[in-house]
Amino acid sequence: MSKRHLALLAAFGASFIYGVNHSLAKGLMPTYIGPFGFIMLRVLGAAILFWITSLFLPKEKVDRKDWGRIFLCAVFGMTLNMLMFFKGLQLSTPINSGVVITLAPVILLVLSAIFLKEKITWLKGSGIALGLIGALVLILFGAKTQSNAPNIPLGNTLFIINATAYSIYLILVKSLTTKYSSITLMKWLFLIAIFTNLPVALPEFMEVQWTQLPPKVIGIMVFVVVGTTYLTYLLNVFALRQLKPSTVGAFIYLQPLLAAIVAIILGTDILTTTLVVGAVLIFIGVYLSTRRKSVVD
Repeated sequence: MSKRHLALLAAFGASFIYGVNHSLAKGLMPTYIGPFGFIMLRVLGAAILFWITSLFLPKEKVDRKDWGRIFLCAVFGMTLNMLMFFKGLQLSTPINSGVVITLAPVILLVLSAIFLKEKITWLKGSGIALGLIGALVLILFGAKTQSNAPNIPLGNTLFIINATAYSIYLILVKSLTTKYSSITLMKWLFLIAIFTNLPVALPEFMEVQWTQLPPKVIGIMVFVVVGTTYLTYLLNVFALRQLKPSTVGAFIYLQPLLAAIVAIILGTDILTTTLVVGAVLIFIGVYLSTRRKSVVD
C-alpha cells in the first residue's frame, strides 16, 4: 500500500472515529457524566498523553511573543469549541451534530474573508447563504424534544457556536503550525485548556461517581480521550504529510453520514424530513462555498 493510500486511510479513520463519537458520547450524558465534566476528562487525558509523547521527541522552546496567541488558541479550540459541542450534544441529537458541524468550512471562509482578506466569489457567497438557511431549518423547525434530546433548537445553536469557535481557532493557529511541531503545540494547548475549562467543568467532573461506573462506560470514556481527542489528531497529522489540507478537510463531509449510520444502528437517533432537508441545504452550501477549479491533490 502506498503512502498516499495510507494517508487517505488515516484521514478516513479520523472521520470514522468522530462519527462514532457522536453517538457514544451522547449515550453517557447526563446519566454518568455531565457535558462539561466530559470536557474536563477529555482535556486532562489528552494533556497527559501529549506530554508523555513529548518526552520521546526533541524539546522546543516557545517564543515569549507567541504565548498570547497560544492562549487564545486554547480558549477557542480546546475550551469554547469543546464545551459548546458536548453541551449541544446533550441537548440535541447525534445526527444533528454531524450535519451542523459541516458548516465549519463555510464559517471558516467567512472569517477568512474578514480577517485574512480572502475574496468571496458569487458562487461561494451563494454556498454560504444556502448553508446558513439549512442550519436555520434545523434550528427553527427541528423537533422541540425527543426522549434523549430535551432542546434540539438550542443544541443545534450551540453546534454553530462550536463550529465558529473552531474556525477562529484554525485561523489563529495557522501561523503557529509552521513554527512549532504538532506535539509541542498540542501539549501546551491542552495544558492551558485544563485551567481555562476548570471554572465551568470542574463541578460536573467532581460529581462523577468514578468507582461506580460500569466497565462499558469507562471504555467509552477511554475511547473519547484516546480515540476522539489524541488518536484522531495524530491520524490527521499523518495524513497531512502526504495530502493537501483541503483534501484532509474534505473528509469532514463524511461525518454526517457516518454519524447517522452509527446513531441509527445504536438506536440513539432517527431520520426526519426536516433533518434531511436541512442536511441537503447544508451539504450543497458547503460544496459551493468550498469548490475550487482544480480538484487534483
